Amino acid sequence: MAIAITDATFEEVVLKSDKPVMVDFWAAWCGPCRMVAPIIDQISEEFGDKAVIGKVDVDANQEFAAKYGVRNIPTVLTFKNGEVVNRQVGVAPKQTYADSLNAAL
Repeated sequence: MAIAITDATFEEVVLKSDKPVMVDFWAAWCGPCRMVAPIIDQISEEFGDKAVIGKVDVDANQEFAAKYGVRNIPTVLTFKNGEVVNRQVGVAPKQTYADSLNAAL
């Protein structure tokens, strides 16, 4: 299950992580976000301890969404060593997300 990330925890969970981190920027009212959510949870289960998988509710946590230029949701960013190494905007097949994480491992 993906973990909830907030503006208060973003730096610690994402930027200081020694593992690749995938962050799903989403909102409760967003239909495509609801399509991506189960995919992100499956990725979380499959990658287990090899990566950190999290979700940021952009309505409640706008600081890092703005910092990383998230204009459309869902936007899924993959981080490695605190830097964005992949950006996926909109709904994509599960393999697209898995490939992004595998490339960061």
